[in-house]
Amino acid sequence: MADELDSASDSDPDEVLWQAWKAMELPEGYRAEIIEGAIEMSLTGCRRHAVLVNRLRRAVDTHVAHSGSAAHSGVNVIHRRKAWLPDLVVAPLDLDEIPDEEGFGVDAAGVELVIEITSPGHRDLQRDRIRKRREYARAGIPVCVIVDDFDDDGAVLVLTSPDRKKGKYADEHRVPYGTDAVVPEGPAKGFAIGKEIVAS
Repeated sequence: MADELDSASDSDPDEVLWQAWKAMELPEGYRAEIIEGAIEMSLTGCRRHAVLVNRLRRAVDTHVAHSGSAAHSGVNVIHRRKAWLPDLVVAPLDLDEIPDEEGFGVDAAGVELVIEITSPGHRDLQRDRIRKRREYARAGIPVCVIVDDFDDDGAVLVLTSPDRKKGKYADEHRVPYGTDAVVPEGPAKGFAIGKEIVAS
């Protein structure tokens, strides 16, 4: 391992982070991602987080059932030596169709939609609302949805038209809880995140 890090240090910082991330042994209940030039560790979600992930996964799977795609959780999305663990991704039903080159997850180029559910705390909110969405835009992921319990009384942000160079989505629609937030494109087109999903 030390040899890998030494040889990586002769190359570029992204490679150093990538080798360090691959070698990490995390305590149970933690996850690690490479976000904007740093390895970030965070706790896995609380009960409310798990409830939302499971409601969304079941509903998305029903919606995309005949499209050749499916909702997946717990899978790393890899792009140019960056690694993210979205709460949910919509990608081909068989993830073997879009492996990353080293087998640590799936290639971002094959991901059609990511869903992030915000976690409480300033640092976690900044990660979910800002840093990760910039990374998804840079990777060209067509649709990013952020389900945010902490935006006033709750809101869903639907982001489309990624601008890779600027690291932002050109189209942004914020929908307060209680009103349907609809995915406008891709295999999940027409999928609505409504009050039955976000209800406490």
